[in-house]
Amino acid sequence: MAGSKIIVYEKPTCTTCRVVKKHLTENNVDFEAINYFERPLTPDTLKKLLKSAGLKPSECLRTKEEAYKKYVAGKDLSDDQLIDLMIKHPELIQRPIVVKGGKAVLARPIEKLKDLGL
Repeated sequence: MAGSKIIVYEKPTCTTCRVVKKHLTENNVDFEAINYFERPLTPDTLKKLLKSAGLKPSECLRTKEEAYKKYVAGKDLSDDQLIDLMIKHPELIQRPIVVKGGKAVLARPIEKLKDLGL
């Protein structure tokens, strides 16, 4: 793993996030966990994460959240508008997003970590 820092963008109370971190720890993978509720993402960072995961903002939305129903559902929003909403309402962002080198995956389900060789 030398040279490829692993970063897990997460919410600590998220069950899938905890499973991903447990998997990495049990496999002796050194990683940094970033709680994006305490350390908010910038629009540029979120755009880069989504691009490196090959995802559009609409593919990374938590559709069961109240903020989704209030601000997104039934509206024709641009990618930039979705990014802005995701920054203002981080509960809208699917998690965890795991980054290794220049590639990211939405580790939902956890098997997606295999795409990063983890």
